[in-house]
Amino acid sequence: MAKKLSIIIVHYNVTQLLKACLQSVEKYAADIDYEIIVADNKSTDSSWGDLIPEFPKVHFIASEVNEGFAKANNKAVKIATGEYILLLNPDTELEGFYLNEILNFADSKADFGCLGVRMHDARGNFLPESKRAVPDMFNSFEKLFTGFKKNNSKSYYRNDISEFDVAEVEVITGAFFLCKKEVYENSGGLDERYFMYGEDVDLCYTLLQKGFKNYYYGKVSILHHKGESTIKDEIYLERFYGAMQIFIDKYYRVQKPMQYSFLKAGLKLRHKIEQIKLK
Repeated sequence: MAKKLSIIIVHYNVTQLLKACLQSVEKYAADIDYEIIVADNKSTDSSWGDLIPEFPKVHFIASEVNEGFAKANNKAVKIATGEYILLLNPDTELEGFYLNEILNFADSKADFGCLGVRMHDARGNFLPESKRAVPDMFNSFEKLFTGFKKNNSKSYYRNDISEFDVAEVEVITGAFFLCKKEVYENSGGLDERYFMYGEDVDLCYTLLQKGFKNYYYGKVSILHHKGESTIKDEIYLERFYGAMQIFIDKYYRVQKPMQYSFLKAGLKLRHKIEQIKLK
């Protein structure tokens, strides 16, 4: 039977955080017609299997290989029955009974693309990637080489919008990504060329190009234990900067060649700097 909401969680080696995430959903989504699909992305730690009897209402699926974040989400979405899908990171926790509120907000928008909420870390610090702009020559310079920004400017992190506002934005995060299933699938879902990082930016940009509007809903928040399943090593750098290269190759190489040259050089330089820091 079709549900109102399908919550999709792609898991990799963070069993205890996943448990806390599922507990928060069970606590705060009790009044929602929802389902949860957890897709394990070939974790090397098999302890996640212990959660299966503990959460009998959750649909657990396992991949035989780690194919990346985008592909795992797309596979789970295919079997989802919800009118809406919510991509949710396993290292996040809901913090209130607000899912109906944001679903009603989404229902009220005829041109609804996607929605993200305010995120903060375990210390209570606001995470600026909750609301972002599409990368361009100017805000990418700010992002890659910090210090070149005004606090109230329309920067990469949309500092012109308060963290508690409700507003249209270009880009939200894949850690909490609400979208109609039909819109998600008709837009191609997450681009599977991205293994990890960048796929949320790409899908948000695709939605904008199709005439949809993306929203930041700062009235509610989630806890995000940022980066708990990520080791900052050479592989991480390759995936992170590789994702940015995929994005500019896809959207800037032909359409905006001057910006493409600038961004390519900036990414290459920043990648080199980060590689040196690891040594």
